[in-house]
Amino acid sequence: MERIEVSIKTLDGATVPVYATDRSSGVDLRAFVDGPVILGPMERALIPTGIFIGIPEGFEAEVRPRSGIAHKHGVTVLNTPGTIDSDYRGEVKVILINLGREPFTINRGDRIAQMVFKRLARVDFRPVASLADTCRGEGGFGSTGV
Repeated sequence: MERIEVSIKTLDGATVPVYATDRSSGVDLRAFVDGPVILGPMERALIPTGIFIGIPEGFEAEVRPRSGIAHKHGVTVLNTPGTIDSDYRGEVKVILINLGREPFTINRGDRIAQMVFKRLARVDFRPVASLADTCRGEGGFGSTGV
């Protein structure tokens, strides 16, 4: 597995993200809130993490939901995956939404999302008059069956 070094600055008391296990794909992001944040059903909030990162050029970080709170409570990351570009230096924040039926409370230190680092490729678009044929063709949503 490839390893990269990412610079990190934290606000006083914020937690440096860690992998939950040796084979975890993402590091856990934790809430850095002053007091409990209660998300009612269909409410969303921008939750700070207290961390600032310097991602190397050629990489991005993706903010993704945690499966446990998504399954048990219906709480997910609204713009999943949220992309953090390598030139962004602001605080990492997570847009959470409660799609569940009950209020969901977020406390300081709660694991609210995960962050995965990915290598990027740049593309150069080449204008053409037509594209090569495939068996799917222009078939859209649901065109390959259930």
